[in-house]
Amino acid sequence: MDTVVSTMLLLIMLACTLKLIHLHARSRKLNYKLPPGPSILTIIRNSLELYKKPQQTMAKLAKVYGPIMRFKIGQATTIIISSTDATKEILQTHDTLFADRTNPDITTAYNHNNYSLVFLPVSPLWQELRKICHGNLFSTKTLDSSQDLRRKKLHELLGDIRQSSLKGETVDVGRAAFMACINFLSYTFVSEDFVPSVGDGEYKHIVGTLLKATGTPNLVDYFPMLRMFDPQGIRRHTTDYIDKLFDVLDPLIENRMKMRRENDYATNNDMLDILLEISERSSEKIHKKQIKHLFLDLLVAGTDTTAYGLERTMSELMHNPEAMAKAKKELAETIGVGKVVEESDVARLPYLQAVIKESLRMHPPAPMLLPRRAKRDVQVCGYTIPQGAQVLINEWAIGRNPQVWDNAHVFSPERFLHSDIDTVLISFPIFSFLYFGINSQIIFCFNIYVNARVRSRSVREEDTVSSQCIQFD
Repeated sequence: MDTVVSTMLLLIMLACTLKLIHLHARSRKLNYKLPPGPSILTIIRNSLELYKKPQQTMAKLAKVYGPIMRFKIGQATTIIISSTDATKEILQTHDTLFADRTNPDITTAYNHNNYSLVFLPVSPLWQELRKICHGNLFSTKTLDSSQDLRRKKLHELLGDIRQSSLKGETVDVGRAAFMACINFLSYTFVSEDFVPSVGDGEYKHIVGTLLKATGTPNLVDYFPMLRMFDPQGIRRHTTDYIDKLFDVLDPLIENRMKMRRENDYATNNDMLDILLEISERSSEKIHKKQIKHLFLDLLVAGTDTTAYGLERTMSELMHNPEAMAKAKKELAETIGVGKVVEESDVARLPYLQAVIKESLRMHPPAPMLLPRRAKRDVQVCGYTIPQGAQVLINEWAIGRNPQVWDNAHVFSPERFLHSDIDTVLISFPIFSFLYFGINSQIIFCFNIYVNARVRSRSVREEDTVSSQCIQFD
């Protein structure tokens, strides 16, 4: 018996020794140098600020520990990136090594992580969903064909704002823009409005809550043993809100499937018809459950973020009357008072474009980009990002980096008037995602709204915007 125990202990010690030798050799080979970061006590002291204002707090800590910062909490290692150089290495130089996402516990609600285009790892399913979206939703042909729909929805937005102004009511730009965005997307998906009126704030609350929950630090992500308890209730509440959205989507999909089985059915050529047609040809590529989760991704990503951008832009203009006057003057001189702004006019409005870019720089709709995961140990700017580490890019901090931007905390659209966009993208690679991702939608909404203020004599300068549009950090 003693011999058996001694042998087992010897084997365990040998295995541990070999493991240590392997780790030591590996660390020497890779020049293993972990990024610096705050101690657990510092993290605890700043926990309340991290919970309420994570991007600002991490930007403050980055001034102490550097632009590549390591957070070690529980079993999770998180790397916070706050510099353009490191961002460029992660998103361009080593993009394939950081292509996968980490799956926060919140994404397991409704098993969303198994169907989500956002959180799926690079795989045949992910490639198929990406191909479907690129070919049927984001293609130039699709965008051109939906121009009339965008015009209709934006004119409805303009009409709602004008009516509120005539009645002397407070104009909640964020809510009005949200309703226009969600109904544009819903028409693109299923050829009908999700939201019957601008006054109905339920969907904005649902989508806004889902976005907020996604960015809320969750103890379960750092201490997996707490998963079964869900101490903050984040997964539970997320499931409830997804339930409400699926309660709307389920009957729409079921009804469309029933209609498609009828002989006299005339296709709507919307996204639901396209996806159902693909599903009928090959159910292995996509099925009803995947369609629901794809719509969930697109609704959450394409509505509140756009509304947020418009809301922040209008607020900055209200706080900067000189910029507002320049934007109005450009519209009056280029488009003409009383004329409607069309999408084709955007290229002739350089100052308005500069306003949008500056607003996105200061108020990115996604202050912390979605988490990425290192597939293996990777060298970034002299530091080693360990395999499996979660990587967060602090877009808010990069947009206000004084080493990149003069007077970084000042709203100044003029900084973009004499800057070629390629130069801007080289110095600020994250901005490329913003510019080509959501900027066009915000520009179209904003053009029409500002044009309305220029040509509508009934809109008084003292008309107010909801207080939530005014106060930011």
